[in-house]
Amino acid sequence: MSVTRRGFLKAGGSAALVPAAAAAAPAPVPARPASAAADATRYLWFNADEAAFIEAAVVRLIPPDEVGPSALEAAVPRYIDRQLGGAWGAGERLYRSGPWQQGKPTQGYQLPFTPAELYRTALRGIRADLEHSGSQPFERLSGTDQDAYLTLLQTTPRDLQGVPGNVFFESLLAMTIEGYFGDPVYGGNKDMAAWRMIGFPGAYANYYELVDRPNVRFDAAPRSLAEDGRGQVHVMPDIPAHLVHSQSNRRR
Repeated sequence: MSVTRRGFLKAGGSAALVPAAAAAAPAPVPARPASAAADATRYLWFNADEAAFIEAAVVRLIPPDEVGPSALEAAVPRYIDRQLGGAWGAGERLYRSGPWQQGKPTQGYQLPFTPAELYRTALRGIRADLEHSGSQPFERLSGTDQDAYLTLLQTTPRDLQGVPGNVFFESLLAMTIEGYFGDPVYGGNKDMAAWRMIGFPGAYANYYELVDRPNVRFDAAPRSLAEDGRGQVHVMPDIPAHLVHSQSNRRR
């Protein structure tokens, strides 16, 4: 019996890593145009071309089905956008003084790019790569062709203007899973749908009332770190306007 990608994610939770080719969705899932996405999500770091790729790609990694929402429906692009536009994206804690040499796998990340620079460069490289091959932009390809291109990135060090394709894919997959299963305070896991799917309770402060009640199933709605008394989740504050402006200038 075959194992679906959704079933694998449900069984493995946030630790699941799913190869793009082996777990491809059985039918194409059309990408939502970036213009339509802008109506639902205010991106603070992605430009229109970048948002279009990310939205289409994350749907291929975690598509919708009867068990749970797609990564796009769970607002994973917003999570990635916030991360790249913040301190993590700027490489606040990365050592960046070189020397920049080809390292061994055990030495981890060895490129001179901050996470934000890596994404901006790779996404620009992907668009140029597809254009050079006579292909349409990624978001306009069929689901089958999108899977094939993601598999190419996953399995080869394809040069994306200095970023190896497999390095970019590994980061994209990891961030997609993080955004899907992480606390909604960071922008993804909209409505805690992924937590409901796997039965994770979220950030309960304590279980004091259950201490003397062994073998009783804990069955309550999940709770976010940033949930107020009315059950409303407050997503991390937007990136300050002056930072958005400076990031926009770097896109050119």
